[in-house]
Parts: sequence; C-alpha cells; structure tokens
Amino acid sequence: MAKAIYQTKKLTVGKFGLGQRADRTGTAKEEVTDGDTISVRSAGNFSIRLLGVDAPESKFMLPNQKSFTSLNNIKWEEFLTNIPFNQFSKPITFELREYLKLKIKPGVALNHYTNAKLAERAFEQEIAEDMKILLQNEDTFEFFLAFANEIMDSYGRLLCFLNRFQENEITPTKRPLSYNERLLKLGKVLPYFIWPNINPFRTKQSIVNAVLRPNTANEVALSDYSLRTAREWVKTSREAGKGIYSEENNLMLAPFEIRYLAKLEPPSRWVIDLSKNEDIIYRPQSYFKIPNMEDRLFIPEEYVPLFLVKGWKIETI
Repeated sequence: MAKAIYQTKKLTVGKFGLGQRADRTGTAKEEVTDGDTISVRSAGNFSIRLLGVDAPESKFMLPNQKSFTSLNNIKWEEFLTNIPFNQFSKPITFELREYLKLKIKPGVALNHYTNAKLAERAFEQEIAEDMKILLQNEDTFEFFLAFANEIMDSYGRLLCFLNRFQENEITPTKRPLSYNERLLKLGKVLPYFIWPNINPFRTKQSIVNAVLRPNTANEVALSDYSLRTAREWVKTSREAGKGIYSEENNLMLAPFEIRYLAKLEPPSRWVIDLSKNEDIIYRPQSYFKIPNMEDRLFIPEEYVPLFLVKGWKIETI
C-alpha cells in the first residue's frame, strides 16, 4: 500500500480521503466542521521514525543514485573505502577526514548491514512479544505514539516515541519502556539525542524555554531521569561489549555518518557536550571531539541563534 505522506523532489505531500463514520465513509457535509477544518482518513500507510535513537542502515542511496542499495552490496564497500571528499557540497575539514579514515576499515559496509539486520530482528521480536502478552494479533494490535516538538520529518515520517497500546497501566503487565528505549537498552541502536525532541526539552512550554543555559548541560542531563538512564544504558552496553559494541559486530560507522557520506554533504547539526558544564557549542564537523555518542546533544542549525542569544559561544578553531 502506498504511503499516506511522502516526499517529492521539492515537497512533502499526502493522500487522504473523507473521514470515517463508524462503518462507512462520511460525506463532505459531515466531515467539514468549519470553513478551514475537515476530518480525513489516511489513504495509505504511515512511516514512523523512532526519536532519540539511530539504527544502522540496511540500505541507503549511494551518491547520485535514485534508488536504495543494500549495504551488503560490494558497491558500498567500494564507496566507503574510497570516499570522494573533493565532491562534497561543502569542504570537509582535514580533522574530520582523518577521523573518518581511522574508522573505515575493510568490511565496513557489511559490518553496518549485519548490525542493521540484528536491530531489525530485535524490533520485530519486541513487537511479537507484546502481541503475545496482550493476547492480540496483527489485526487487533495497536501502537501508542508520543510526539515531541517536531511531528514529522522531511521524508513524511512521523517522529515519536513508540510503544504498545494498552488501556491499563499495569494490566496485563506493567506498561513497558518504549521501543525506542528497549532497543537502546539492548545495545541494538545508537543514541541520537536531537534537541528539542527528547526529555527534558520536549516537555517545555516553548522552544525558547527549552534552550539550556550555558554551563548547565551535564547538570541537566543528570537531573532528568529519562536522559540519565538512557545515557547509562549506552555506557553499560559499551563497557559490556553488548550488541553494536560487541567484539564480533562492533559498529564501525554511525548511521548518521553513513547518511551524510552517501549524500556527499557534511554534517549540519551543531553539538553540545552533555558530559560537561561548559558554554561551548561545537561546529557540525567537530562532533567527533565529543567521544561518546551518548554525550552528544545535536542542535539543528536553525536553532543555533537561540543558543547564542542565551549566552552560548561557538567553538573556536
């Protein structure tokens, strides 16, 4: 079935029908509630992108290609081991190139593909187990979506924290962690903390109120239970050699690195170090200066002026 919302070359568009009325489709008179509001129903599937995490890519578009190519294709190995840095839309710094060269070793593409399939399988198993616990099947099982500041990305995917839907908090079992959190705890995905779509920032009344004060990042990260716990899970998995940190399948390149390399575009999100109380906001190509992924709070470029007004300072080179 086609997607209800999808991306064209220039726009994100959608396809919907008149709203549903019990066992029938409503009329225009029934579904139009005033001059600028109408109830509609989806005429296709939705894609959901889990917030706060980043899973390895099983397939992605190679440079200048219009279709997706599996990461186990030899073309990916050839590309990643001979990245044409001179073809990027903007210059890549010498320091970032050297950092990437240290990470890219033989088998990098297949390593990514293997971890992607393990993450997919883990996600599938979590859903299957929830169906079993709730005594439901594919026709009756429903998801619960919790949104943050951004509801949808440029691909038309809904951005949310996803869980099984159950009416009662403790029946038939206590409501579990979201799938986002479960996969992170299992060590199957990397953390990808993008401000303001994670706790505690997503609960603020406005974007302006969500901006951290300088010299408080670590304090805020430790004081919020969800963020503190998520960071601890990542550290524990890394120290235990679990999942993507295992000796056998240690993930060589982060998923967002695969994506920006394939697009021949440098990273665009700025970064704050959650492990420190400082007033520095790092340039996008300096993300690697914060060694651990769970300590990186990514800031979309359009929001950087809000941080500068608050008193943050741009990293000096």
